[in-house]
Amino acid sequence: MENLTEKKYTLKKVNTESIYKIDYEKELNPQQYEAVKQKEGSILVIAGAGSGKTKTLTYRVARLIEDGINPKNILLLTFTKKAAQEMLSRAATVLDSRCEQVAGGTFHSFANIILRKYSSFLELQNNFTITDRTDSEDIVNHIRAKIIDKKEKRFPKKHTILDIYSKAVNKNIPSDEVISSEYKQFENSTDKINEIIRHYNDYKRKNSILDYDDLLLYLRTLLETNPEIRKKLSNQYKYIMVDEYQDTNTIQAQIIKLLASEHQNVMAVGDDSQSIYSFRGANFKNILNFPKIFENTKIIKLEQNYRSSQNILALSNEILLKAKEKYTKTLFSTIENPIKPSLICASDMKTEAEFITQRVLELSEEENIDLNDICVLARSARMTYNLEIELSKRNIPFKKFGGMKFIEAAHIKDIIAHLRVILNPSDIISYNRILLLLDGIGTQSANRLLPVLISNNEIDYKNLQVKNIGAIQKLTELIKTSQKDVFEPSKIVQNVINYYHPILADRYDDYTKREKDLEHFYALSEKYSNLEDFLSDLALEPPDTSVTDVEEGAIKDEFLTLSTIHSAKGLEFKAVFIIGAVDGRFPSTYSFNSDEELDEELRLMYVAVTRAKTHLYITYPIDMFDYATNMVLSKPSRFLDNINQDILEKWIIES
Repeated sequence: MENLTEKKYTLKKVNTESIYKIDYEKELNPQQYEAVKQKEGSILVIAGAGSGKTKTLTYRVARLIEDGINPKNILLLTFTKKAAQEMLSRAATVLDSRCEQVAGGTFHSFANIILRKYSSFLELQNNFTITDRTDSEDIVNHIRAKIIDKKEKRFPKKHTILDIYSKAVNKNIPSDEVISSEYKQFENSTDKINEIIRHYNDYKRKNSILDYDDLLLYLRTLLETNPEIRKKLSNQYKYIMVDEYQDTNTIQAQIIKLLASEHQNVMAVGDDSQSIYSFRGANFKNILNFPKIFENTKIIKLEQNYRSSQNILALSNEILLKAKEKYTKTLFSTIENPIKPSLICASDMKTEAEFITQRVLELSEEENIDLNDICVLARSARMTYNLEIELSKRNIPFKKFGGMKFIEAAHIKDIIAHLRVILNPSDIISYNRILLLLDGIGTQSANRLLPVLISNNEIDYKNLQVKNIGAIQKLTELIKTSQKDVFEPSKIVQNVINYYHPILADRYDDYTKREKDLEHFYALSEKYSNLEDFLSDLALEPPDTSVTDVEEGAIKDEFLTLSTIHSAKGLEFKAVFIIGAVDGRFPSTYSFNSDEELDEELRLMYVAVTRAKTHLYITYPIDMFDYATNMVLSKPSRFLDNINQDILEKWIIES
């Protein structure tokens, strides 16, 4: 028998990474890898601008699946449906198709799915209609007209009332507080505003209508008041990832906490320095307080930037130093470029516009930078008016972002109104809209018809007491026929378009162009298997561009981009101009008395600077008049004070 005491043994360290199909350590930088390999517990990833947060989320999805996690137990929440689809598609490319089985989407789309499944627990019908902003305003206006005397001049318009309500919901504060802090001129009308809001909420519930804010409110209520459902959903989604966490509002943060109640496995990815949407209800404190809400949070910072040259990052780091509340980070890049950012003083706004126009031409013609890779950013849209005139004079094609969305066009809203009534016959606002399209039907006739049409009783057309009985018969026949389960959404849409075509031709002089939009709308419907999903997606993720815009040449093969900074978040360009960076406009004088508002303005400057890859020009005129203070603004933004010439070169335009 062998003497075991004489045998020598050696230990060999097991390389656990060898069990993975993907070499994560090779594909990722050390900080990204550190984030991706975390499996359990709460993790906060502070992802600086251009630091590869999308790649980090993509590879974490793949890693979890390689760790044996069922894709259906993973939830990826983003702020656009497109972002979620792109991440999961990329994850599938680096691993396999299992990644596309992950539950991914926006907070609102996730809420929509859950609420339709558990609608009975909230006394909701599962065929509820989701209204867009315009429809919500129409409902408010309908209620407002009944409560407010027409002679009452100092009373907020429908959009302001809805803004007050939405801010109260998203910030989780009483509407009285919103009015007293942001709408002081309407403080004497607080009781009536609250009365309208109460009627608005009653109206929605009675008619099975939800607006965007309701989706989050109802989901939170469902999770708070039904422990069994909360536990079931938490155990279903055992691994939660949230993108752009700095843009979440108070309710969204509460929803995440409730969904993670059984496991605490949450990875929040975001950049506190890019929190710029407080006007939409985003709560900057969410990302700062994440480690307090989730105990033992591991914080990982992504600081290597893959977009901008080190010269541009040196400026962005200097700007960030001025923030009062922040996670400290220092962006760096291996991209070297001798060109330094420039601060350029112009004698007036016209000279500023002329300089930018000239420099755009030089970049395009002499340095071979495509117009598509050049962008002019502004604190507000009106600050580019002078520039637009100069660009037009020099025949430089440009597109200004922030125009009408596809579903905001009147003819598309007409079609959607028909589809909403087919799905939810209780939708009075949509029913009213389609009735008013008919010849001989006015407001009074529509008010008489509505109770009859939504009653589900057999209609006695002879006793309707309206002029155009034939049109009413055609409409009701369209609705009844389309409600049959055998029809796919595209078939229903085609039926509605066929019915609507004579109305389109009668109401719009440019109806031949609008017909192209109807073709596009039909093509969108072909991607869906049921009408409910189609209408929900239109409300939650509306298409941006009208086909008529394309026909008219608004989108060219090559164009200069003019954009507000808010609209440009997430984009990047070789050359960026930040226009009108004069103190009092950027930051605005309205922010001077609030540290929180000043910090958000500073973060806005940081976002603008980090859109640039190689060329950055910050311009300011010295003759800008400020009506709020009755003063001429002439100094550059305070965010650029005391920055060394080695980092930010200063120039004056000489005529």
